[in-house]
Amino acid sequence: MKKSSLTVLAALALGLSISVVSCDNGTAVRSDAEKTYVCAYVWPSCHDDQLGHKWLWEEGIGEWEVIKQGDKRFPEHYQPRQPLWGYEMDNDPVVVEKWIQTALKYGVNTFIYDWYWYNDPDGYSGPYLESALNDGFLGAPSHDKMNFYIMWANHDVKYNYWNYHKWGDNEERLFNPDVDWDQFKKVVARVIDQYFSLPEYVKIDGCPVFAIFSIGNFVRSFGSIEEAAKAMDYFRAEVKKAGFPDLHLQEIQGGGSRMSESRVAAMKKNIDALGINSEALYNMGGFNPDYLLQGKEAIEIRKQMDEVFDIPVFPCVSIGWDDTPRFPAKGPDDVTRFHNTPQSFAIFLAKAKEYMDGHTDQPRFMMINAWNEWVEGSYLLPDRLNGFGYLEAVRDVLDGKYD
Repeated sequence: MKKSSLTVLAALALGLSISVVSCDNGTAVRSDAEKTYVCAYVWPSCHDDQLGHKWLWEEGIGEWEVIKQGDKRFPEHYQPRQPLWGYEMDNDPVVVEKWIQTALKYGVNTFIYDWYWYNDPDGYSGPYLESALNDGFLGAPSHDKMNFYIMWANHDVKYNYWNYHKWGDNEERLFNPDVDWDQFKKVVARVIDQYFSLPEYVKIDGCPVFAIFSIGNFVRSFGSIEEAAKAMDYFRAEVKKAGFPDLHLQEIQGGGSRMSESRVAAMKKNIDALGINSEALYNMGGFNPDYLLQGKEAIEIRKQMDEVFDIPVFPCVSIGWDDTPRFPAKGPDDVTRFHNTPQSFAIFLAKAKEYMDGHTDQPRFMMINAWNEWVEGSYLLPDRLNGFGYLEAVRDVLDGKYD
């Protein structure tokens, strides 16, 4: 893969130092790649989940139902997205086996699965979209060759968020992520029993990594930071009873931005009270329709986080952003549409690797959004526009082609 001259010139204009190295597609990932956790987020919505079928996607193909209806909001808009391998079910172990083999070939060695526990309007309380992990990933023959861990995606969901075609303007809350003590104990038992003991589950210093998307919603569940801290103490105690030294609690913010002093103080309070062990981002933050401008801002966001927090901050690189299939009112200014190429992605992936290489005092983690966020326009999986371009970028950066 070669950087286009346009991308290089634009990057230089933004003050991003890069070197251009040509390479062929046969280059292998360097031998020490397995010492690094190259993590891609997995959004497990594309299968026939019982709760999803009941409330959202009646065709039996999960969120593919919405993704396939993506429409152009401006002439050059790439919608609907076209997966190179078709509309495959993410809970099919044959499909996920192909994912694993492909990911490992190009240097991605860790999947972070979005994991849910919801309460619905009819009184259901329990897991959601879990089949992608339980049946798809853990059912794949080579799953033990791939690392994984889970992120509790405890965000509120409005009726029309995941299918406005069905629910129109209904913005009342459909799924409530809050848990009481009884539910939380079930969550703790479930993740420890089902996942933590597996050898491929990611552990730092022997401690299973458990990520939470919304620390704010977690605290809301228990009514105060003090009660939330008691809940986390209970979680840690149960993890230790199961034979582990402790829990590694990771906060994964949705999308980063420059933080005010009050925001920094609030996050530090949560870190201290809950014993948060590391920080990461789901999206790299700093959204801008120009990918190069977004990436430059994301570097500044990461720099600020690194300066103000005393715990590890892991770098994240997004591929792009286009969630128009979910939102009828969004248009050109809501979509990453300039310099949104594998070559641009490689530039910022190299910057993330540089950051990671420079932080020798912390575990080597690099986050990528995402493996399969088709509905948000951010995915490593091959499509009909870029083929394997984004995966090739990961391989080439890990192999030092962008050093």
